[in-house]
Amino acid sequence: MSSSKEIEDVSDLSRKLLQAQEEERRRITRELHDDTGQALMVLRFQLEMVLGEAENNEQKTKIQESLALLDRTIEALRRIIARLSPRVLEELGLITGIQKLAQLLTRHTGMKSRLSLPAESASLDHDLQVAIYRAVQEALHNVAKHSRASTFTVRLAVSRDKAVLEIEDDGVGFTPRTAADRGFGLKGMQERATAFGGSLKVRSHPGKGARVRLVFNLEEQGNHTPAGKSLRRASAA
Repeated sequence: MSSSKEIEDVSDLSRKLLQAQEEERRRITRELHDDTGQALMVLRFQLEMVLGEAENNEQKTKIQESLALLDRTIEALRRIIARLSPRVLEELGLITGIQKLAQLLTRHTGMKSRLSLPAESASLDHDLQVAIYRAVQEALHNVAKHSRASTFTVRLAVSRDKAVLEIEDDGVGFTPRTAADRGFGLKGMQERATAFGGSLKVRSHPGKGARVRLVFNLEEQGNHTPAGKSLRRASAA
């Protein structure tokens, strides 16, 4: 059996690795925004100038098609940047960040959402908020890509010694082998839970949906929220 010191060392190492990953994401985001993004906008401006000087309809049509393709590329880049750098988390906080992720999934898939979230998350330190946000982000990505569900649920409960995150859907489900073959991101979620002395449990059966449950230990990090903190619930969207 592992000693408490060994568990603490693993948690500390995992947390430092996650911090390094987030810093690398921020660096890549800055480069994509400042270099690639700006270059694409300059290219778009130049194409619009060329369009205005086009001499015939055939040229105009080709330039308009190029502009349409460029616009789709710029939008795809914006989505990548948003996924790499959770700006909404930095600007609006964890709870609003989770709500935005759920709203985005609902908008793009038509799935109904059910949310059960704390009224606020200010008592949780920044690293833990990032870990929870990333876990929700990855889990909802899996729901969108694989579940074929009609409804998904996100629950976050915070007590004095732990935070419990659950993401559940009523979709087609999967087997452990399917999850491993398709790369459902469970390893990343496990690393995030481990970084806070916690755990990951996955329950799913073909045709019976799936539930991912992550527990984050707050005592080790000095985080706590008073017992009985009110919850803000959102009914199905």
